[in-house]
Amino acid sequence: MDTASDLRSSTPSTLTHAEFVTAYAQGEIIVNFDPKAAAKFLSARLLLPLFMMPVLGIGVALALTGWIWTGLVVIALGIIVPRLIKRGAPHFLLQQSLEDAGLYQALLDSRVMETVRPARP
Repeated sequence: MDTASDLRSSTPSTLTHAEFVTAYAQGEIIVNFDPKAAAKFLSARLLLPLFMMPVLGIGVALALTGWIWTGLVVIALGIIVPRLIKRGAPHFLLQQSLEDAGLYQALLDSRVMETVRPARP
């Protein structure tokens, strides 16, 4: 049997962008991200694989032409930088969604982000 005291869990809410910005600034909502989905969303939006492949190719070319250490550094950067970007995806997307209504709606539609109003005690 459900009572008000049993419903202390958070409830999802749908807000307009202006309401979202105001509620977030006032601390009235909690924003949850799916980290894997956020990384995938940001990777697709920034075209990270398109960036990574030429950088790796340049690193291999440098290593094969005698610039071994430089080539290895470029290869390492081509692998590490996209991973660091993906790791920080939730924070980056939150900051951008506060500024961009289109991104906010895209994140909600793709279920990458969820806004939750905490239950009142």
